[in-house]
Amino acid sequence: MEDKLLKDLLLGFIKVHILHHASKERIYGQEFSEELKRHGYQISYGTLYPIFHKLEEQGYLVSETENVNGKIRRYYSITKNGKKILDKAKRQAKELVDELYEE
Repeated sequence: MEDKLLKDLLLGFIKVHILHHASKERIYGQEFSEELKRHGYQISYGTLYPIFHKLEEQGYLVSETENVNGKIRRYYSITKNGKKILDKAKRQAKELVDELYEE
């Protein structure tokens, strides 16, 4: 049961991480998978791509395709609504972290 809770929490962190990076620059799956690995997240493409698609369906990301060396790559960028939700998530995360680490 606690594994399910931890998985749910980590998926939430990953979504915020995606929005954060998409607010800085266009991102794509393979490159972003490497970014997540740097932070200790082990996530398959079968989990990552549906998260991208869901965030796009919900209006938080927008995508565009580009031909890169003969391969079609889908890049994601944050939307205005994505920025709003990211700002709110950042405020709430900071408040929680501050509370968790109070002396």
